[in-house]
Amino acid sequence: MVAAAKSATKTLLGNKFLDNERIDLPNKEESINVPICSSALLDKGDRSLAVTCCQSGLSLDVTRGLEIWAYVQFSKASSLSKKKVEDGFPNWLDFHAGYGLGKYQGSGQPCISQFARDLLSMNLYSLLPKDSVIKVEIILPEGKDRALKTSNEAFGVVDGLSLIGTQAEVQISASPDQLKDCKEILKHKCSEAIFDGCLTFVIGENGMDLAMKYGLPANQIIKTGNWLGPLLVAAAENGVKKLLLFGYHGKLIKLSGGVFHTHHHLADGRIEILTSLAVREGISFDLIELISKSTSVENALLTLEVSNPEVVSLIWSRMAKEIEIKSRSYVNRYLSSSMEIGSVLFDRKRQIRWAGFEGLKQINSFGLILKR
Repeated sequence: MVAAAKSATKTLLGNKFLDNERIDLPNKEESINVPICSSALLDKGDRSLAVTCCQSGLSLDVTRGLEIWAYVQFSKASSLSKKKVEDGFPNWLDFHAGYGLGKYQGSGQPCISQFARDLLSMNLYSLLPKDSVIKVEIILPEGKDRALKTSNEAFGVVDGLSLIGTQAEVQISASPDQLKDCKEILKHKCSEAIFDGCLTFVIGENGMDLAMKYGLPANQIIKTGNWLGPLLVAAAENGVKKLLLFGYHGKLIKLSGGVFHTHHHLADGRIEILTSLAVREGISFDLIELISKSTSVENALLTLEVSNPEVVSLIWSRMAKEIEIKSRSYVNRYLSSSMEIGSVLFDRKRQIRWAGFEGLKQINSFGLILKR
């Protein structure tokens, strides 16, 4: 995004096109080079457009190869003199979320992190003509379609992909380095003087966001990524007495089927697991067949909820229960532990839907009163 905006800005200023743009990083002396596909003037030179592609280096990343377009236009500073700095951008930067860039459903504001805002500001400011405002519109032509393959809607993001990064380099949630970092964080938390034996594991940035909004103790939360199995064992090894697994059902359902690395490219099987849960609850064959033919766990549960809400309730209950049972069994496969493991699940509407027996006790202890 930033590289495309910078290239478009330089084209508008009359600079020669470069197939790479140098991007300066906050609080770092080094910079990175980002390839640019093309850049051109539009509307008789009043606007410009530059295009780059997302290259995360991950062959199975849903954003791999995604085109990013940046439209840029200058105007006089007086035209936005009354602009309120409520969107995290300075007065001289008029940012617009174009087609395919996700927005928060509640506010309609673009889903872009403060890091991305800062990165855009620091790389464009030196190019800004005197007494001018720069309008930047970011478009992701395939953003809406690719967002359907993510869980964005579960976290209140609609109409496209979010820009919620906190660093310029890709952080791979399935990499061994990510597991190592999580273990270090876990060890540090368990050695703090305020540690009382209780921790909460959340998966990813969106799980962290919802945990904070529900008021779970921030000092007890660890963002785990996908390495849940080894981290469960590490928690027991570091003296954790009560552990809460708090997450989106589309991830945690895998634990109920005995899958303890939750990244989709290593193992999926969610429909198969959901079907198995329904069988164990004695659901009718017709409904089991409906589940097995569904395109996603979310679609299966939504379809059932319309005509068979009691069935969905049974499945949620079984899912949460099996997560706790399978997690305890996983830990005790490697060491003898009395660590209590609870599960709390939320859906795509960011609603807590169910908790296992232990999860119910733990989350009620935080003041969030849930009922089974």
